[in-house]
Amino acid sequence: MAISMYTNKIGVMVDSFQLDLRAGIKKAKEVGADGIQIYAVAGAMEPEQLNQGQRKELLDFIKSNGLEVSALCGDFGGHGFLIEEENTWKVEKSKRIMELAKDMETNVVTTHIGVIPKDESKSQYRILKNACEELGRFGESVGAYFAIETGPEKAETLKSFLDSLDSGGVGVNLDPANLVMVTDDDPVKAVITLKDYIVHTHAKDGIMIKKTEPQIIYDFFAEGGIGDLRLEDYFAEKPLGLGSVDFSGYMKALSQIGYKGFLTVEREVGDDPEGDIRDAVHFLKALLR
Repeated sequence: MAISMYTNKIGVMVDSFQLDLRAGIKKAKEVGADGIQIYAVAGAMEPEQLNQGQRKELLDFIKSNGLEVSALCGDFGGHGFLIEEENTWKVEKSKRIMELAKDMETNVVTTHIGVIPKDESKSQYRILKNACEELGRFGESVGAYFAIETGPEKAETLKSFLDSLDSGGVGVNLDPANLVMVTDDDPVKAVITLKDYIVHTHAKDGIMIKKTEPQIIYDFFAEGGIGDLRLEDYFAEKPLGLGSVDFSGYMKALSQIGYKGFLTVEREVGDDPEGDIRDAVHFLKALLR
């Protein structure tokens, strides 16, 4: 019998099912996942909504379905951490989400922080750096990672930003689809570039249709529409294996750097998220074999 070279677990973003939390947890078990990532900024998983007893009870429910938590999602949307006056509350809330992550027996909180400028002298660079250093230090103190999701900038820009931080608590959530759809970057190379920082990954696929500045795309998401810009003219998310991500090369690169963590399926579009997620889990299981 062939022995697999991979030991990764498969996660699913439970919110992608578009069901309530407990129904989503059961569905994750049904489609064959090993774990779940849960959005924790608002709604049922907001830290303020769960006391210690409720946290334990929820974790027991997750475990009783044979699952573990791969990460929490602490994504605020908007401009991430680029607006200095918003960062006081965003940083505090992110700390509460990190504490919740630890109570859920995971050590990863993923988020988009906003587009990191290439030019380190820009004020936005300093603003992002200050927020990430504070969260990284807090992460170190509780044993958790604040994981920046790839996409708004090329892997090299993200790496130099991470290298500049005075903290070991900031990691990377590598989303290969964001790199191909928005930045026209190679996810396989990105794995090698960011190898010291990857603590979680998303299994997502897509294609770039027309190249533009990533800033334009992320401003569109942040501001809920800009003029007559149509996102579908620029990129499209696709079911796993039908986009431009070279999953076989990507998995080999992850294995090469010794990444043994989760591959978490995220499906943000489509009429049949459950079907797409089920297919994605099968696709990944075949690759892992």
